[in-house]
Amino acid sequence: MDRRSFLGLAAAGSAALSIAGRAHAGLIPPLQIENAVAEDTRLPVIEWQMATSWPADLDSIFWGAQLVANRVAALTDGKFLIRPRAAGELAPGLGVLNAVEEGTVPIGHTVSHYYTDRGFVIALNNGLPFGLTARQQNAWLYEGGGLEKLQEIHAERFNIIQFPVGNSGVQMGGWFNKEINSVSDLAGLRMRIPGIAGQVLERLGVSVQMLPGGEIFQALESGAIDAAEWVGPYEDERMGFHTVASYYYYPGWWDPGSSVEVQVNLDQWKKLPEQYREALKTAAYEVNVRVMARYDARNPVAIRRLINGGGVKLRPFPDDLLKAAEETAFELFEETAAADADFASIFKDWLAFRDAIHAWHGLAELGYLQFVGRSR
Repeated sequence: MDRRSFLGLAAAGSAALSIAGRAHAGLIPPLQIENAVAEDTRLPVIEWQMATSWPADLDSIFWGAQLVANRVAALTDGKFLIRPRAAGELAPGLGVLNAVEEGTVPIGHTVSHYYTDRGFVIALNNGLPFGLTARQQNAWLYEGGGLEKLQEIHAERFNIIQFPVGNSGVQMGGWFNKEINSVSDLAGLRMRIPGIAGQVLERLGVSVQMLPGGEIFQALESGAIDAAEWVGPYEDERMGFHTVASYYYYPGWWDPGSSVEVQVNLDQWKKLPEQYREALKTAAYEVNVRVMARYDARNPVAIRRLINGGGVKLRPFPDDLLKAAEETAFELFEETAAADADFASIFKDWLAFRDAIHAWHGLAELGYLQFVGRSR
C-alpha cells in the first residue's frame, strides 16, 4: 500500500478522534455508534482473539486490553467481540507484532519498544528516551501529526494499523540490588531493559537482558539479573519486586511517557465494517485516557506503601549518569536518522515539537509544581 492510498485510513482515524472527543464533551449523543449498529441487522458477528504481551494478572495494562474489548462490544451491540489473551497463549510476550503482521492473530496489545530490532521508527509509537511525557506524547500523536505519519510507515513496513491505548506517565528507573552512585557503577550490571534504552545502557557498560514481564521476578530473585525496570509503584508493587531488590531508582528517563498500543493486521482491518472500525478507534481513544488516569490515581498510594512499609530505599539516579545517558541516546538517534529515512523523516519534526512543548511545560507546569511543593 502506498502512502497516498493510506491517507484515507489516517483521515478516518482523525475523524474518529474528533467524534470521540465531541462525545466526551457532551456535544453528540454517546450512544450514536451503538444505535447505528443495533439498527443495522446486516452487520455480522465477528470474534477476534487478541494476543497481548502481559500476564493476565497485570492489573492496569492487561485491564486496558480488557477495557478495549469491553468498549468495542458495548459500541457494537455485542456483534464485534475481542478476547484478550495472556502472553504465551497466542504468541510470545515479545512476539505480538510478528503474530499480527503475519496474520496469525488479527489484533495485538503490546508496546512497540519490544520490537526495535525491526527499526527504531517503531519506538516512536511508544516514546523515545528523554522524550515526551504522557500529555506531550498525546499532543504529538493526536495534534502534532505523529500518529498519522507513524500509521503510514507501519502500513508499509509491517502491514498493521496501530492506535495508542494507554500511557504509564513518567516511569520509575527500576529495581537494583546495589546502589548506583555514578555512571561507572553501571559497568557489568546485568539489567532487564528493552528497546532503545537497552542499547543506550549497553554503550554505558550494562549487560542488557530482554525478558517478558512474567519472567522478571524470578530472574531478580535468583540473581540471574542485578536490576530490572518495569512500570511504576502500583504495577511494581503488585509484581513483588520490592521483596527481591531494595533500591528503587527514579526517574525512568527511558520511558517519560510510555504508550501502550493496539496493533491490527491491515488486511483484517480492511475487512471490518466501517462501524466496527469506528468502534475500535473510539474505544482506543477512551482507554488511552482511562489507563493514565488509573496510574495517576494509584501510584501515589503505592509509593507511600513501598517507602513506609516495604523497606524500599528510594534513590535518584546520579546526575553524571543522566547526562551520559542523554548524550548517548541522542548520539544513537542521530546515527539512526542517518541510516533510516523513515526515522529521519519523523525525528526532525518530533525533536522540534519536543523542544517547544518542554519549554512551555517548563514554564507553566513546572513553575506551578515547584511553588506548591515549596509551600507545603
